[in-house]
Amino acid sequence: MSHNSSSASDPRQPSTAKPYVPPVLPPQDLPVDYSGFIAVIFGIAGVMFRYKMSSWLAIIFCAQSLANMRNVENDLKQISMAFMFAIMGLVTNYLGPARPPTRS
Repeated sequence: MSHNSSSASDPRQPSTAKPYVPPVLPPQDLPVDYSGFIAVIFGIAGVMFRYKMSSWLAIIFCAQSLANMRNVENDLKQISMAFMFAIMGLVTNYLGPARPPTRS
């Protein structure tokens, strides 16, 4: 049994090991950043409906999206927009005028 032909590609040999190089993908082919999208949705809901919890969740999803960022240009725009909506929601909820009481 001859192993000469497979020794050139044997990964157990340190001299033939090659470092892994991930394939380069164009920005439009990257997977969708769902945490960034959810952060935008929660941020808008926090501003429009004045939900404190929604604004806080938007900040949490912004942090998650920032930690998992793949494409700096596109993801940073989305994260910054979601973060601004979340901060606007928190400012209007905590420092804005009080809500009128609801009539039942």
